[in-house]
Amino acid sequence: MFSSYDGLCGIGELAERAGVSVKTVRFYSDSGLLPEASRSVGGHRRYGPDSLERLRMIRSLRTMDLPVSVVRRVLDEEDTAGRVGGALEDAVAGQLRTLGSQLRALHWREAALRSVQECPAAERAGRLRLIGAVSAPPNTAPLARFWRGWLPPRMPARSVAAFLEAAVPQPPDDPAPAQVLAFARLYAMVSRPCDGDEPTQPHAHKASGGRASAVLYAGLAEAYDLAGTEMRQDREPCPGEALDGFVDAYASARNTADTPDFRRTLARQLAADPRIDRYWELAAELVSPPAGPTEPTPGSAHDWLLAALNTQSGTPLPA
Repeated sequence: MFSSYDGLCGIGELAERAGVSVKTVRFYSDSGLLPEASRSVGGHRRYGPDSLERLRMIRSLRTMDLPVSVVRRVLDEEDTAGRVGGALEDAVAGQLRTLGSQLRALHWREAALRSVQECPAAERAGRLRLIGAVSAPPNTAPLARFWRGWLPPRMPARSVAAFLEAAVPQPPDDPAPAQVLAFARLYAMVSRPCDGDEPTQPHAHKASGGRASAVLYAGLAEAYDLAGTEMRQDREPCPGEALDGFVDAYASARNTADTPDFRRTLARQLAADPRIDRYWELAAELVSPPAGPTEPTPGSAHDWLLAALNTQSGTPLPA
């Protein structure tokens, strides 16, 4: 309660009690956030007993960097319902999302700067150009476009989405300098103009029709997961459930039986197909902990399964 005869206070006293400037109180009043109770004969603003608590609430909300429009929604809800509820919850959640994005950007910028700083002086200009082409935090859309051009046409959207989830590595929120460099190299790889002689879709992956493509890639995803489990345990390529699923994916897509002859033919086809090993090497660098073991990728799992198939079928390993 204010000590004046009418229980009201002027703008200076209110500002002093709240620990803000008179200019701040005037701004909130003019914005409609802090209503005046009345005006004095001389035209000075007068505020009621509830103004101090309301001003402290406004200040707290603004300290969290919430915009005036959001502060207004929170206060309107309090005025209507008598309490602060969903509007504040939504505002805090939205602010946390914004801060999370800003933190990711800062982590990427810091790691990018360290990558430039730590490389030999003669390489810094080139490193800077390479990394500077990537936004912070990075956008994976160019990687997705690369794979959409590589996948078979008419493949169902759900199957495409599932493949992209596995094939497009998600950049870590707090990357090491080497991971920033790996993503920059990936970005450069998928963004450069395509030459007419560059291989596109591997012949062994070409299935007739969208349904056959969906069957193939769904089966491969399961086989890659199984192979990844074997690889994390440092097991050498060998026959087993993973290889059986791998071969069955191709056989089912081609509507044929899994026979020894089919396995030998498939091994030869896969060995002769174009490869994008560099993509998977960089993807592995991006998703693996800097000081930890290399995480399997669809590419490394494919190589593990192909090695197992070559060993079983007696097909020479590709050079």
